[in-house]
Amino acid sequence: MNDRSGPATPRVPALSNDLPGAGHARDLPEADRAREPLGAGHAHDLPGAGHARDLLGTDRARVPELMEAVRAYAVRILDGLDDRPAARAPVRPEPAPLPEAGIGLEEAMEVFATRWEPGFASGPGPRYLGFVTGGATPAALAGDWLTGALDQNPTSNLDSLAPDLERETVAWLRDLFGLPAGHRGTFVSGATMSNLAGLAIAREWLGEVRGVSVAEEGAAALGPVTVLSGSPHSSIAKALSVLGLGRSAIRHVGLLPGREAIDVDLLARELERLDGTPAIVVANAGTVNTVDFDDLRAIAALRERHPFWLHVDAAFGAFAALSAGHAHLVAGLGEADSVCVDLHKWLNVPYDSAVQFTRRRDLQARVFQNAAAYLAPLGDETEPEFVHLTPENSRRLRALPAWFTLAAYGREGHAGIVRDCVTLAADLGERIAAMPAYRLLAPVRLNVVCFTLSDPPSPARIAELADAITASGEAFLTTTVLDGVPALRAAFSNWRTTEADVDRVAKILGEVASRA
Repeated sequence: MNDRSGPATPRVPALSNDLPGAGHARDLPEADRAREPLGAGHAHDLPGAGHARDLLGTDRARVPELMEAVRAYAVRILDGLDDRPAARAPVRPEPAPLPEAGIGLEEAMEVFATRWEPGFASGPGPRYLGFVTGGATPAALAGDWLTGALDQNPTSNLDSLAPDLERETVAWLRDLFGLPAGHRGTFVSGATMSNLAGLAIAREWLGEVRGVSVAEEGAAALGPVTVLSGSPHSSIAKALSVLGLGRSAIRHVGLLPGREAIDVDLLARELERLDGTPAIVVANAGTVNTVDFDDLRAIAALRERHPFWLHVDAAFGAFAALSAGHAHLVAGLGEADSVCVDLHKWLNVPYDSAVQFTRRRDLQARVFQNAAAYLAPLGDETEPEFVHLTPENSRRLRALPAWFTLAAYGREGHAGIVRDCVTLAADLGERIAAMPAYRLLAPVRLNVVCFTLSDPPSPARIAELADAITASGEAFLTTTVLDGVPALRAAFSNWRTTEADVDRVAKILGEVASRA
């Protein structure tokens, strides 16, 4: 096993003095160059704005060489992911003052490589299992780099094809998850924003049913709202708070015995008690602790007797559609009124990226429309410009990394990632079940292993285990609580993870248990 005290910092490639402009910064007087490390805690006697303009001009002249240095540095980081500690307990440096005139890109990279980068986690690495976090496929990373280089704002059709690329990417994703053509999608920053957007549309639907426009009159015009769910993710409560509906709007419905899935019969009773008052039902396609799935078809069928908006949180569970043995878990997903899918999870694109689908694009535009003289009009009702569809008036072209990875590897390539992760999770689950020190708290249904100590666990002991695993550098797992039992969870969603990584995770679990 490698020394886990930390890998050597990937060296920032030196740029040749013979490159155009390379000697400029080095030829400046020492005070002008401000070579002291950032954070030294003292002010520099800098010449001011002229010096900063000189540095910017020099960097502009050297863009090809500087970008090549950044590329080489990034490649060395990627090549070292297997040996990089999966996570680190942060040791924060002393705050640094804002540079007055700057030090130029080359030296800024050197400062970053020394002061900050060694303390970063191996988030895209193969044993970062604490959250449902994918790595970035090579194609997705290329798309992300080009996103920054092209720097498009895709919220308007006025100036480029960027919105059309996003529409194509959304259509590919809709097909990937088996959603019907009536679902239209929009890129957002993550599952939290996707859930918020879906619930905002649901809020407008409630107003439509009650004869008011919440977008115009405010949430108070609705009066009390009921949101029914079995195991809602924490982001649902956050979204309801932001939307003015309140966390207390959630009414928890009973679960199936030993499950995190909602009891549909109990849901039907709750809807009957509402006596025709419209409500919101939040169903789950993959809970965070045990990846449990609500019966989406059975829930959707209740709309024949009761009025409610069906929002499905399928942040990573939607990818079950890519596994022949698990696709039945998301049967009925297309019957939802709105769907949340998080792409920086199992699609393995960089943060931040998610998509929000809905069958009521008209209501979505009613909520998020943005009117100003300098903006384009709303556009066609079925395809409004993106500026009218999310809380953001401007944003990066999040669709490009997704487009690249889907184009490069297709349905089968991403189905292979899902199959591999499911197999690896099952493997770790079997190994844990065979360890006397641990016990599984739920079947490994898809890609998450939830387990605890065989002896009665306490929050303190579980926290100590998690800290010891992190300190080893071999893996990163997070703590949780399931049915009141403190536990650990390992989530597999990274295309890099292999059986050899499961060997290393199982080994460190055995080692820390023996010391607990």
